[in-house]
Amino acid sequence: MITVTIKETQNPTILKFELPDFITQNENFEFKNIDDAKDSPLAQQLFYLPFVKAVFISGNFIAIQRYNIVEWDDVKDAVAEQIESFVNKGGQILTITEKKATKQPLTVYAESTPNPSVQKFVGSRMMTKTAMEFKNIDEAAASPLALELFKFPYVKEVFIDENYISVTKYAVKEWQDITYELRSFIKEFIENGGTVIDESIAALNPKTEKQKIENFDNLDTTSQQIINILEEYVKPAVAADGGNILFDSYDENEKRVKVVLQGACSGCPSSTFTLKSGIENMLKDMLNDEDIKVEALNG
Repeated sequence: MITVTIKETQNPTILKFELPDFITQNENFEFKNIDDAKDSPLAQQLFYLPFVKAVFISGNFIAIQRYNIVEWDDVKDAVAEQIESFVNKGGQILTITEKKATKQPLTVYAESTPNPSVQKFVGSRMMTKTAMEFKNIDEAAASPLALELFKFPYVKEVFIDENYISVTKYAVKEWQDITYELRSFIKEFIENGGTVIDESIAALNPKTEKQKIENFDNLDTTSQQIINILEEYVKPAVAADGGNILFDSYDENEKRVKVVLQGACSGCPSSTFTLKSGIENMLKDMLNDEDIKVEALNG
């Protein structure tokens, strides 16, 4: 008899229902409605529940997003029982034939960064469309690669963007002792078809949604200008050093810009200098406003 384990996620509208064995190995599936779920008899059955908004199948779990007409505490046990009953009666979770992963050669090289605690591991191809930062293993549900990296006792934080992974280490090890091990692991993990970031889960992460600044058109003109400057001039520069910068807010009265530093930028000894002498001066010049101030929420 298969038992389903219920796990919370960072998104309060989504719960994960984990099975003891893998459902898929190399692909992730997302279904938005019952017609979309023709390749998943289980997902089709779940959509008969009026509160089910979306179903995601990946690895060893089924993640369900609910509408706000119910609370998970009221229905989660019944949903888990329904999934258990379906599987234990021999029901097919997926009927589509999963594509077999083929090994794709990848070159990975390591780069030092201005932050002595962070090393940047650059791949020869795109790894993800979604930049994500993970402060600990509990935050890393959307990244199977980050989950594995956190199993190394010296890995403190992981930041992933486009074609690179920035790893922050604890002081217990020196980079010269662990760089080769990490580089080899990342290379082998990706070459063997491992998922760097599960985009379907990442899209549901509130932090990821904030990064996209989906309310851009509703922001004031100055905030829009600041975002455009950061995107065009600042982000490429900090990405080269294994970091990232996110716009958080702009206070018109105080002329204060608040940003979030990620990857190698977070905790970097030179980040204050970069903010004041680099980004702040750039904004003052390009916005023609000498009163502009920039501060990092996590500086």
